[in-house]
Amino acid sequence: MIRLLVGLGNPGKKYEKSRHNVGFMVIDEVLRKLKVQRHTEECLSHLYRVSLDGREIILAKPQTYMNNSGLAVTNLLEEHKLKPEEMIVVYDDMDLPLGKLRLRLEGSSGGHNGVESIIREIKSEKFPRLRVGIGRPRDKSKTADYVLSPFEEEERMVLGKVLQRAGDCLLRCIELGPEESMNFCNVQM
Repeated sequence: MIRLLVGLGNPGKKYEKSRHNVGFMVIDEVLRKLKVQRHTEECLSHLYRVSLDGREIILAKPQTYMNNSGLAVTNLLEEHKLKPEEMIVVYDDMDLPLGKLRLRLEGSSGGHNGVESIIREIKSEKFPRLRVGIGRPRDKSKTADYVLSPFEEEERMVLGKVLQRAGDCLLRCIELGPEESMNFCNVQM
């Protein structure tokens, strides 16, 4: 049963619209759908709480910067007495093209520093994750600049559709569980 949604990103206006913050963007989409605005500062995160079907669901945007996401996630799991399999982590993935979503029940970090930090800190790869494709830069030596840059104008229309679908995917995961939601979530927009 999913009780925690964690979107990965970097805090601050500087990174707000960057590709690396797509995890935050998906959480914002779920918050918009649920009409939730108020947050607290807890567990090194912006925390949002909502009651769905009589269950408290926590949505979190860690404020530790991407490479230290595991510190916030450890805090969240310990404070709320949750197991890793009760959360879904949402993040950008360069191995997927823009417009592709991929829900996985567990697995390695795939080279993503935020997920690597989480795995290292919680000592487990057994947690669901929703990967949101952002594609790769043409020049592979410019990876850091690429993930920290905003989406291009022509990418924004696809991004809007992906964020909506990703938000629906997370809500479905809360309702039905990740396993039952895979066919709905694993799409190319």
